[in-house]
Amino acid sequence: MYKILLVGCCALFYVKTSAQKPANSDKFAHTFSIVAQDPETGDMAVGVQSHWFSVGTAVPWGKSGVGVVATQSFVNQRYGYEGLQLMEKGLSAQEALDHIKQEDEGAAFRQVAMLSKDGSIAAFTGKKCVDAALHLVEDTYSIQANMMEDDNVVYAMRKAFEENDSLKLAERVVAAMKAAQASGGDIRGKQSSALIVVGKEAPEQPWEDKKIDLRVEDHKTPVEELSRLLNSKRAYEFMEKGDLAMENKDARSALEAYNAAEKLLPSNDEIKFWKAVALVNSDQVKMSIPIFERLFMKDKRWQRLLKRLPSSDLINIDKSALDYLLNL
Repeated sequence: MYKILLVGCCALFYVKTSAQKPANSDKFAHTFSIVAQDPETGDMAVGVQSHWFSVGTAVPWGKSGVGVVATQSFVNQRYGYEGLQLMEKGLSAQEALDHIKQEDEGAAFRQVAMLSKDGSIAAFTGKKCVDAALHLVEDTYSIQANMMEDDNVVYAMRKAFEENDSLKLAERVVAAMKAAQASGGDIRGKQSSALIVVGKEAPEQPWEDKKIDLRVEDHKTPVEELSRLLNSKRAYEFMEKGDLAMENKDARSALEAYNAAEKLLPSNDEIKFWKAVALVNSDQVKMSIPIFERLFMKDKRWQRLLKRLPSSDLINIDKSALDYLLNL
């Protein structure tokens, strides 16, 4: 009898909850976010955190040469998808937002921000968004939040974003998100986060559209994890430069890039290995020896990988020197 009563109560609760969800809502994503543009480069970013699984699959939208969108609260992803389409056709952020909102019967439940490549910004907080819910539109960015601990969250975000103007855009966005969480954040807690950055101009190749596209799907401290991933992203940007220099037989530039990557991720063995290879290619074999020794002691697979590099023309070394390294 108790189990039947419990099931009945759960079913009743489900009906009530479903009835409260507005039409065309894809997900619940009560959250805080920021859309922003770098006034110098024109790059555009969206950063978001929520107490909801995989917020990055619903809230942040962006396209190089077009703009960025954050659609949250009771999410209607049409604001993201169609908002980008409308801005690509030449509509301002406000015009795009107004057009979609007029056709959305659940608009009172939405919270949306749009930023176009020309710098126009528009934001909207529906009257039925859960308190604390508000947005702040500034010259180059908009901050929006709902279901927050209190109003201080958005003001803490604004303060942090303004105070960190010496950072790159992505790092400024993360700094603002950290401040939001430190100020109380989502009243329910935290679970996932995401960050995307796109360029002011469309890329030559469509697959190069996102300059940064990072997601933390489910984590106890999602903004801190997002910050860690961004640091890794920066390190691997240097790795990519190093790899390209290796392909072009520019050992000195490769070594500089790998050194820069190692400063960001000093414990990463992959970076250490390719730095050692770059040392060899720079005629600094002796300096590579202690690096290879530590790597080989830790994992013999690095030694086996080194043996394979000459056939791919990735290392410039005579046989006797290679044999020496392979027997460390």
